[in-house]
Amino acid sequence: MSSGIVEKIDDPKQLELLFRKNKVLFKQAFNSIYTDINNNAIAQAWHERLNYQEEEINWRISSELKMVALIAFLTGLLAKSPQIFDIEPDYFFARNIGLIAFPMLMFYFAWKQGLSWKSMLLPIIAVAISGVYINILPKNEKSDTLVLACIHLPILLWTILGLAFAGGDMKNVGKRIGFLRYNGDLVVMSAIMVLSGILFTGLTFGLFEIIGLDITSFYVDYVVIWGLSTIPILATFMVRNNPQLVDKISPTIAKIFTPLVAITLLVFLSAMAFTRKSIYHDRDFLMIFNALLIVVMAIILFSITEATKKENNRISLLFLFALSILTIITNGIALSAIGFRIFEYGITPNRLAVLGSNLLIFINLIWITHQLLQSIKKKKDAENIEQAIAFFLPIYGLWTAIVVFIIPLLFGFK
Repeated sequence: MSSGIVEKIDDPKQLELLFRKNKVLFKQAFNSIYTDINNNAIAQAWHERLNYQEEEINWRISSELKMVALIAFLTGLLAKSPQIFDIEPDYFFARNIGLIAFPMLMFYFAWKQGLSWKSMLLPIIAVAISGVYINILPKNEKSDTLVLACIHLPILLWTILGLAFAGGDMKNVGKRIGFLRYNGDLVVMSAIMVLSGILFTGLTFGLFEIIGLDITSFYVDYVVIWGLSTIPILATFMVRNNPQLVDKISPTIAKIFTPLVAITLLVFLSAMAFTRKSIYHDRDFLMIFNALLIVVMAIILFSITEATKKENNRISLLFLFALSILTIITNGIALSAIGFRIFEYGITPNRLAVLGSNLLIFINLIWITHQLLQSIKKKKDAENIEQAIAFFLPIYGLWTAIVVFIIPLLFGFK
């Protein structure tokens, strides 16, 4: 991409065609070589076009804002379904937590991109089948397959959201990476909104307590539940229309947490060896160990998508390489523990699901680590790291679908 831009820098038409071919990769490549072509008037115009940022938050009353308000209202109504229809809250939220926000976000992206019903047919059918399926599963609190389905369904819906985000074109690597970056920005903006909500809640309770009024029940029922359920769509609207809000926060978080997590993981593995805490016989410790692995993997993916935005990223890539190596070691320990438990105690739904997930993460990590090493040696472009991440997104979605739909059938919904 970089060489193509340099060759066509004096041909506005060809440059525009190159931009439209892959806007995300074009911007990354252009910014990486701009210092070499900044004397060119066309390059200067493109730099302003690609990097212009609105200084003010966009709050204009538009058709989009009205649509977001409608979606937020409908999302809040879904979250209030247990009270409206007298459904047991624990039963409803355990099965439908993912169905509250993700379908609404899919609708938002479909509307924003002007997608046809035909292009959205597959996501709609997938969501409908998932919703019906999860709610007709036998009510058995001791069922491992039910718990697995409830935990993995939001992940499956997340991958379906990626399909809607990409406009049905999941073969486009740039759109897959754009989806990952959107998720990173969404997490940052949602965290800010949650923290703001906590501060507002504390202030509100304090004010009404002064005058002797207990508003706890009303506030939780009509403010907390409604507010939490609408955060994803409101945060999405903010980051899509005001990217400058998180453009500097996300890279900063990535730079801070990548080395911190790497050091923490190194100390943790060393301490585990010193204390001789065994994950081979302690099931709870193994579960925590796997949760740690998933969190670290998420941090790696988020940090890589930020690190590959810039050219001078060698230090960031070195930290990511070290973190990836440590995570591979962690994953290897987890895989050996799972294999040991299967060999000793037999196969169960939980062990099968965890084994499959860890194997996928292990393979993906090895590929990512290899690409990181090649980028550090300058043998390959940093874009190859993103491709290694993007390639596995549909595979994760496929495995999640197997855990939700196939494993319960294999084990008789036990």
